[in-house]
Amino acid sequence: MRVVTFGEIMLRLATPGYLRFNQTDSLTATFGGGEANVAVSLANFGIPVDYVTRLPKNDIAQSCVMDLRKFGVGVDQIVYGGDRIGIYFLETGAVSRGSKVVYDRAHSAISEIKSGMIDWDKVFEGVNWFHWTGITPAISQGAADVCMEAIRKANEKGITVSCDLNYRKNLWNYGKKAGEVMPELVAGTDVILGNEEDAEMVLGIKPEGVDVTGGHVDAAAYKSVSKQIMAKFPRCKKVITTLRGSINANHNSWSGVLWDGETLFEAPTYQITDIVDRVGGGDSFMTGLIYGLLTYAGDDQKALNFAVAASCLKHTIYGDYNRVTVDEVEKLMGGDASGRVAR
Repeated sequence: MRVVTFGEIMLRLATPGYLRFNQTDSLTATFGGGEANVAVSLANFGIPVDYVTRLPKNDIAQSCVMDLRKFGVGVDQIVYGGDRIGIYFLETGAVSRGSKVVYDRAHSAISEIKSGMIDWDKVFEGVNWFHWTGITPAISQGAADVCMEAIRKANEKGITVSCDLNYRKNLWNYGKKAGEVMPELVAGTDVILGNEEDAEMVLGIKPEGVDVTGGHVDAAAYKSVSKQIMAKFPRCKKVITTLRGSINANHNSWSGVLWDGETLFEAPTYQITDIVDRVGGGDSFMTGLIYGLLTYAGDDQKALNFAVAASCLKHTIYGDYNRVTVDEVEKLMGGDASGRVAR
């Protein structure tokens, strides 16, 4: 089995601890981006994976490639051109103060990508799974066009296609709305992940009877949303919804549901009471789901449980990447949430 992911990776500059932007005189530099986060975590779980993007030829981009390579991610399909790598600045929130993200990714190398720059026939040789997110087509028309190229080629080759809808309102600023671009891309997708906001803002499907405030989430309320998605996109075989109850910036409840067209599977709910870093939480869920569907073939409940447990653990890891092992995830799945020292 082999997986390919496609999207933008950025330089992440974060304030130390819980300092605000106007408090700090230093920033911690790492790398991250939805599809790259998935690639790194899959490699960490032992799944062969290639990451495809467009980067400039400079020292920062080279550092990024070296970072991906050290985790075992294939980087040979990356194309080069353009002048800069995108940047995002992160201020981590606490209690009732939410986190903040400031993007500096205009005119990044991938935002100026054009159709034909990537040889998808070559990229997809020996590949079983292709993953994209709603972040990529939000970057630019060119990025949306190339994403469409990849999906069509994957469909042609019989490759399973997954998508994390990942609605980011601050990115859709090149003259088109998500609802104008995303449906055609989603139509070629087999496995769809999202939440209540994604379904409404990206696909125009509004959930009913859902309250995500105060830490309460009614999982059964997502069944109607999943049915609507499958009715609108008949290629789709599974719809997965992450269930996050935001009690405050440090305390979330976390679970998920999976609809396969007949059965609504629901995972256990975890109380994450002391979040270290929630950025990349959804990506770690998607990673766990891909791993679970590939590894526990035919057992959607186990695949979902793995995804939720993996992403629960990600909230304890600083940075975008989920640096946990399969054994650690399966230990939590088995009910051991003690956090005792392993000696």
